[in-house]
Amino acid sequence: MERDPDFGVYLHWPFCAAKCPYCDFNSHVRHGGVDQPRFAAAFERELAAMRARTGPRSVGSIFLGGGTPSLMEPATVGRLLHAVAANWTVAADAEVTLEANPSSVEAGRFSGYHAAGVNRVSLGVQALNDPDLRFLGRLHDVDAALRAIDLARATFPRLSFDLIYARPEQTVAAWRAELERAIDLAADHLSLYQLTIEEGTRFHALHAAGKFVIPDPDHAAELYRVTQEVTAARGLPAYEISNHARPGAESRHNLVYWRYGDYVGVGPGAHGRFVEGGRRVVTFTEKMPETWLNLVEARGHGVTGGETLTRGEEADEFLLMGLRLAEGIDLDRYEKLAGRPLPSRRIEVLREENLVAPVGNSRLRATAAGMIVLDAVVADLAR
Repeated sequence: MERDPDFGVYLHWPFCAAKCPYCDFNSHVRHGGVDQPRFAAAFERELAAMRARTGPRSVGSIFLGGGTPSLMEPATVGRLLHAVAANWTVAADAEVTLEANPSSVEAGRFSGYHAAGVNRVSLGVQALNDPDLRFLGRLHDVDAALRAIDLARATFPRLSFDLIYARPEQTVAAWRAELERAIDLAADHLSLYQLTIEEGTRFHALHAAGKFVIPDPDHAAELYRVTQEVTAARGLPAYEISNHARPGAESRHNLVYWRYGDYVGVGPGAHGRFVEGGRRVVTFTEKMPETWLNLVEARGHGVTGGETLTRGEEADEFLLMGLRLAEGIDLDRYEKLAGRPLPSRRIEVLREENLVAPVGNSRLRATAAGMIVLDAVVADLAR
């Protein structure tokens, strides 16, 4: 059974050493370097602006994402975490995650992050063979990834790392072997994502030009099935479509999103969702780092847009996020948000098609088959 979602703080550090060809995140390369003290001061100002909107809250999770936050100096991370604590009460057991790339990992930097308050690291490993790492545009090789994993396990209480599967010419047997190796290395959490071709990325252009082919839907579905089978058998079952953990080691910050909790997003291109004046609002900030910086310095924040959600929009988002979770959704909470229950006839049809299943009398979850076509399931229930 789910606990109440934490209040989360997301800090977006938008800078990378190189842009990966599959990545459509708001990330930017600055070969001339980044003025970290100036950006840290801007984060401090925007955090204060967000505190004025949310009021006092107890923070259960902080996530430094990117970009590549492990390009920050430990002193910069310390400033950002101190600023969070200056604006809200940070729970004694708060989860504080920092994303890191193996190519930017150093022992001194990791120990500095830990001293600053980071207690969980998420490593962007992405593959455990060198040819695929080169294909994915990564700056590290397998040996560097293994060193980073060892160092993270020795430094932080908690570790997660990412892998991308459904890569060109990837067989089921090869993925099974790679996944088994990953589980041997993992402490308690893995994020396993299917390769998707996103518009605006270098892979989009290369794929359109026929430079490579990704697995067809049936093969991708088989790779997904094997992912669920192997992780469950090894004690890291899926608690969300792409995330696997030993019981109790789930990412608290990501559960804020999927359980439809409140969070603020600070930094270039960050999004937030929180209750303000009794209604849930959405905020988003300027994406271009230098433009965001100038806005914050001029007016105290870089928020360039947002909206107040209707009850129906809240209910649709709750459904979309919550059905990603193995635990599913609380039907009473949906009814309170939407002002109506989910249509029983549609639920029954989806049950007959083995796409959803009840959890007791109060919850509904997507089945393994339903997870593969989740967008269609959500659209059917929400219409």
